Amino acid sequence: MTDVFDTWTDLTVSGGPVRTYRAGDAGPPVLLLHGGMLDTAQGVWRRVAPALAVDHQVHVVDLPRHGGSRPWRGLLDDAFYRRFLGELLDALGLERVSLVGLSLGAGVSLGYALDHPERVDAVVAVGPGGIGARRKAQLLTWLLLRTPGLLRLTSRYLARRPALVRRSLVDNLVAGERALDLEEIVAVVVEEARAKAAHGEPALDDWMVRAYGPFAMAVDRIPDLPGLRVPTLWVRGDGDPLVGHAELAAAAAAAPGSRLVTLRDAGHIVTYDQPDETTRLVRDFLASVVV
Repeated sequence: MTDVFDTWTDLTVSGGPVRTYRAGDAGPPVLLLHGGMLDTAQGVWRRVAPALAVDHQVHVVDLPRHGGSRPWRGLLDDAFYRRFLGELLDALGLERVSLVGLSLGAGVSLGYALDHPERVDAVVAVGPGGIGARRKAQLLTWLLLRTPGLLRLTSRYLARRPALVRRSLVDNLVAGERALDLEEIVAVVVEEARAKAAHGEPALDDWMVRAYGPFAMAVDRIPDLPGLRVPTLWVRGDGDPLVGHAELAAAAAAAPGSRLVTLRDAGHIVTYDQPDETTRLVRDFLASVVV
């Protein structure tokens, strides 16, 4: 299932290294963007990318400070990513593309689609970040995220405790120990934890940290979604502890031309719990909206 990730191309985009993967020679182009923290292209999209490549030109990337896309300097916040994605499409030679994003990748995709609908055929936003005005324990979370050195210390802590990383991953999968490719996924996640520590990176991405304000979220796409001019599929696992149904329903109601699907027996990373069903949803949606 990982043949897609056996070869890659390393590019320079926005002044930093980006590792890209490619599969499929026919059909409309699609770009897959993974989530934050310990996510990588090879982990999140290991089953989805080769399956989509049957009838799509599939492009997959390790986002900055993930997988093979390091080292990076500077602040990689929402403003950075709204520039970065356009430069990435240029580097890949893509005039237009469908964006399929998970969590951080979905939040980034929505920001770019709002800015540049002329380059986006469709968006699939899976458990997107940047949705909702407030979170539980908003002020406390903001204070913790801004505590100097805490997130880098967290990276070092996780890197030294692979058993803890494995347990955390299993606990957040609805399938638990029965998840497909579990040991392969664990190996990729543990490797990513060690890479973050080796490069002195924080455990959470700048985009995620800077999305928090002390009393409200600094990044909330919902007020802007009435202006979204791109067909959008919103997907949430029914066991997702990070993105609530009410928030995603509000986003779908705000954005014209939206569809909302809740996947049963899936958590936040639906591609781990329900890879085949996720692929089917993406393929069917893109076939219905992309000419």
